[in-house]
Amino acid sequence: MLTRDEYLAAWSRWHGGTDPADSRLVRGWLTLAYTLARPLARWSPLAVTALGLVVAVGAVGPAAAGGAWLVPAGLLIGLSGLLDSLDGALAIAGGRASRRGFVLDSAVDRLTEVAYALALWVAGAPGWLVAAFGALCWFPDYLRARAGQAGVRETGAISVWERPTRVAMAGFTVGGAGITSAVVDPGLVVTLGAAVGCLLGLVGTAQLGVQLRRALAD
Repeated sequence: MLTRDEYLAAWSRWHGGTDPADSRLVRGWLTLAYTLARPLARWSPLAVTALGLVVAVGAVGPAAAGGAWLVPAGLLIGLSGLLDSLDGALAIAGGRASRRGFVLDSAVDRLTEVAYALALWVAGAPGWLVAAFGALCWFPDYLRARAGQAGVRETGAISVWERPTRVAMAGFTVGGAGITSAVVDPGLVVTLGAAVGCLLGLVGTAQLGVQLRRALAD
């Protein structure tokens, strides 16, 4: 396998030149995925991608059960996000990255974010807020994809609303609602968490919009 630094450099090339060093959260997340990938080098990246989606969908059931069940729901959300990074680490660091796998991974990311939004909804967050949360998970990557079709090769600096942040917000919100369910209404906790996620989504989208505006003007 590639060394960690080689993996981070290769990840940057696959993501339009985005530098992981721009965000401690993203760099730390990728480093964790790489560390886990080393002893699992023979695993199929596509199998891990599929497992991540299954785990994300599996979080909806315990989230609907509410109460203490929200804790394992939050853990499942976090695990699904980790599996998503693990499949990329296995593919890139193991020299098995392909355009087909890259597109499939991106599509599964969007489906898992639908599952995160559903988990927030069944846990008690208002539907309109959950819809906004889900849309703001999708919109930045849609903008990047359209900008790429317009000839923009660089995705720009990392914003405050990248994939690890979305996973962390959904997982900590749902899991935290379970931990505090004995003293605080879980619906209130997930509503606040979804609202904070939407705020970060708006800020992140604005950051990306400024970057893409400059790139498209060149």
